Amino acid sequence: MQHVFEVQGMTCGHCEKAVTQAVQRTDPAASVRIERAQNHVEVESTAERAALQAAIQEEGYKVA
Repeated sequence: MQHVFEVQGMTCGHCEKAVTQAVQRTDPAASVRIERAQNHVEVESTAERAALQAAIQEEGYKVA
């Protein structure tokens, strides 16, 4: 299932890596595509949307 998030606070490649790793801790098989300039994160995953969102927020990013 594809999930799309608006993630605020990503300013660099390290931020992208942190978001990707947070998602993949929830679902190691997840595919993550990030467009930092648009605050856009697409996740292809079988995990629940709420779990993915919580993982991103635990890294310190705001999910709109």
